[in-house]
Amino acid sequence: MLGKMRQDAPEPLIEESFDAALGPSRGVMRQSPPAQGSFRHARRSAAPELAPWVDHYWMVYWDLRGLEPRLVETLPHPNVHVVFERPESKVWGVSTTKFSRMLEGKAHCFGIKFTPGGFHPFLGTSVSTITDRSVSIRKIFGGAVEALEAIILASENEDEMMAAANAFLLRRIPSFDEKITRTRQLVQRVLQEREILTVEELAARAEMSPRSLQRLFSQYVGGSPKWVIQRYRLHELLERMHAGERLDWAQLAAELGYFDQAHLINDFKSITGYTPTEYSGRQ
Repeated sequence: MLGKMRQDAPEPLIEESFDAALGPSRGVMRQSPPAQGSFRHARRSAAPELAPWVDHYWMVYWDLRGLEPRLVETLPHPNVHVVFERPESKVWGVSTTKFSRMLEGKAHCFGIKFTPGGFHPFLGTSVSTITDRSVSIRKIFGGAVEALEAIILASENEDEMMAAANAFLLRRIPSFDEKITRTRQLVQRVLQEREILTVEELAARAEMSPRSLQRLFSQYVGGSPKWVIQRYRLHELLERMHAGERLDWAQLAAELGYFDQAHLINDFKSITGYTPTEYSGRQ
């Protein structure tokens, strides 16, 4: 079953579709709708056997032929992505800053979003070594990935691309690593338990020392526990702004773990590039 979100006008069409189990995306920054063209974002579940390592697949399609390029921006999650696209397919480490991409012409890309910690066995070393950078998919997966890349770049059929990705990854299922499960559960707690605002609070709930928690996140996530907490709280702020809520910034700062509203607003601007007022006006 697919869920859909659409923003329709005579021109253009902006559409998001997703498997019901995944729900709508979070962290996608509001864009001013282009006057023409089309843009589609799809999110689909991977094979169940891959659940410990792969969060989901995502696909972006755009048709801006003859039009101005379009800027898309996100506040990324604590996940590694493998992205197949022209001119070069890459593995993207966790991005601790805003991710910006200019789209032009007509094309598509296919992404594999790994679970927090789930890329560690494929990389074979600390995930922090690729934080805020990208590497060629061939450096990680070798020449065997070229056949998968060829299928994905030649097709826009979601089922065909997913089937090829499933087959490739199912042949490479890593050995069980309890730390991957532990890492995924801790990141999920930060997302779901909104009252967790500090590393010390997360460490206490995990029954770990803050230092051990830091080491685990550096090795398996690629971002610090503090960064994960702050990023998910900023995602909450974006969701409230997108919903059109009337926000009490002083109260919101306290709820999100900031010293005061000035620190929250400064942090928001330093990461997004916009003040809250500027961002709210991007409709």
